Amino acid sequence: MKIGIVCYPTFGGSGVVATELGLELSKRGHEIHFITYNQPVRLELLSNNVHYHEVNVPEYPLFHYQPYELALSSKLVDMVKLHKIEILHVHYAIPHAYAAYMAKKILLESGIYVPIVTTLHGTDITLVGSHPFYKPAVTFSINKSDAVTTVSKSLKDDTLRLFDIKNDISVVPNFIDLDKYNHSFTDCQRAMLAKDEEKIITHISNLRAVKRVQDVISIFYNIQKKMPAKLMLVGEGPEREKIERHCQELGITDKVVFFGRSNEIDKILCFSDLFLLPSKTESFGLAALEAMASGVPVISSNTGGIPEVNIHGVSGYLSNVGDVEDMTKNALYILSDEEHLKQFKDNARKESLKFDLHKIVPQYEAIYEDTLAKCLVM
Repeated sequence: MKIGIVCYPTFGGSGVVATELGLELSKRGHEIHFITYNQPVRLELLSNNVHYHEVNVPEYPLFHYQPYELALSSKLVDMVKLHKIEILHVHYAIPHAYAAYMAKKILLESGIYVPIVTTLHGTDITLVGSHPFYKPAVTFSINKSDAVTTVSKSLKDDTLRLFDIKNDISVVPNFIDLDKYNHSFTDCQRAMLAKDEEKIITHISNLRAVKRVQDVISIFYNIQKKMPAKLMLVGEGPEREKIERHCQELGITDKVVFFGRSNEIDKILCFSDLFLLPSKTESFGLAALEAMASGVPVISSNTGGIPEVNIHGVSGYLSNVGDVEDMTKNALYILSDEEHLKQFKDNARKESLKFDLHKIVPQYEAIYEDTLAKCLVM
């Protein structure tokens, strides 16, 4: 198949998943065309089966905000015609599904029918999409898609609750390439992060308020009072300065390492003993899955799709949003006993196997084939 993929080319979960999906599909013999305004961050290698087409948005003084949707629609039309793309897979309802529908209608004028598969990732539904200004457009885009998927059952339920959806929705969870998590790092590399007796606690996010990184600091503060520990914070975002001040106020600056955006997440996770994800909301919890794939148990909130990934009492523990005391108690239970810790690490790795890309990507292939088959009989 010739598949066009539209996504945000950023470090966010939706962009990472879309890029990894395209790369794996290319390995399975499909021709993949990424169409977006920048080369996706995980798209390191272009090949005969992987292509990138940049969407340029001309600047005109007339427009206060440049019309990206129009530029994207036009680019989709051109690329479908030029490369004979058979199906479009767009990640995020707005603006991508909306732009894809406009492209679809334009292509129909030339007798070309290109079906749209829309994957909803969370923010496009629970935050942006549910805003009254955008709700009609999101509802329209979802209902006009030829197939719709969500990355968790929780997100599917939210979508059906928030919008008047006529379309069927399939749940296809996020996935991970487990082959990348067969680590072979040495103990001397661990010594660069922490002393032998120190437990390594990790949090990875875009440091936005929704991630509740202040809770991460509070939980770690409680942990380090009971045992030697270091906190690894990976990511950049608007909460960073506030977090740094909080660490100074608590007197733990020397125990917290800020990595910013890092390309060595696999090394950091490899040596981690515990992962913290106390988010206010998560449609799936891809960061938790990446930790589990490295054999790191997870202490998290019980919101959104996280309970579909982090299994309570098995791969880690779940607590109510904001319940720092309960999260601390659970963290100490895992860390205080080496046998407990080993069991939770083993369980975390085993649970991650459910989300191996070799199990999930064929589900998308089946959706493409089914969607194309339905179009042939229309």
